[in-house]
Amino acid sequence: MENLISGIHHITAIASDPQRNVDFYTQVLGLRLIKKTINFDAPGVYHFYFGTESGDPGTILTFFPFKAAAKGRRGLGEMTFTSFAVGPDSLDFWKERLRALGIPHSDTLERFGDPLIRFTDHDGMGIELVSVQHDQRSGWSGAGVPEAHAIKGFFGATLNIRDYRPTAEVLTEMLNYTLMEKEEGRRYRYGIEGRPAETVDLIVADPDSPAVQSAGSVHHLAFRTADGAHQLTVQRKLQDFGLPVTEVKDRNYFKSIYFREPGGVLFEVATDEPGFLIDESEETLGSALKLPDWAEPQRTRIEQQLDPIRVDYNASWKN
Repeated sequence: MENLISGIHHITAIASDPQRNVDFYTQVLGLRLIKKTINFDAPGVYHFYFGTESGDPGTILTFFPFKAAAKGRRGLGEMTFTSFAVGPDSLDFWKERLRALGIPHSDTLERFGDPLIRFTDHDGMGIELVSVQHDQRSGWSGAGVPEAHAIKGFFGATLNIRDYRPTAEVLTEMLNYTLMEKEEGRRYRYGIEGRPAETVDLIVADPDSPAVQSAGSVHHLAFRTADGAHQLTVQRKLQDFGLPVTEVKDRNYFKSIYFREPGGVLFEVATDEPGFLIDESEETLGSALKLPDWAEPQRTRIEQQLDPIRVDYNASWKN
């Protein structure tokens, strides 16, 4: 049977100050701002897309930066760590880079045989860099991180839930995932073909208090499907399974459906097409504020609501 889902499409989080958000993910993690647009549901708020050079699915971390947002609280019913893949000999480089920039990080840890480090961004969002042996994706070196050590895209996502079994049923019955590895009673790893940008770890009740979503919180985890026909098939499967799922929403660069899995995390299924090159060339990605057609007549008012943002890939992060 053809796989309807091929891994993670993007991850969307909440931030506070938009300029600090841009600075951290470009100047610390060396990601490219590939799209500067608006939150379609709150047009007075930016929507930033960070990724590698061309913004391929499986590399895109996006943010809604609400300037006055307080920090959220990590807990049950949310995605607690976003994991990026780096090269097999890159962790020493990243530890030294983070140290030089004044960003605390863990010692080298190991999970299911993969070395990793973890830290948080300026809003408290959990980040992991996982050293991967076999990942042919290329990182982007345009922000001063050498290509050999640049982030290649996602490794995976960690969900913190009370009971892993209902969530696991959705992953395996609806989204083509299978159980890959487990630490009994603690962490369960699901994947499709065992490649980076697929991995979803379910961790049981750590911490065991409810999450409070705000700056530093992941808003939703989006899975990728090839096109609209595949997406409609997933939508029907979810409906037949008894999960409330939204209508198809046009997000300009992909089409989306949303549903909340039993553990409380908001899931999205997003199409690979049409992608981020429909309104900018690869060379100019992220250089201008792009609006959907319905918002274009309101451009002047929208621009007045948004703080000007500068992108300086050569600047050094000030903690």
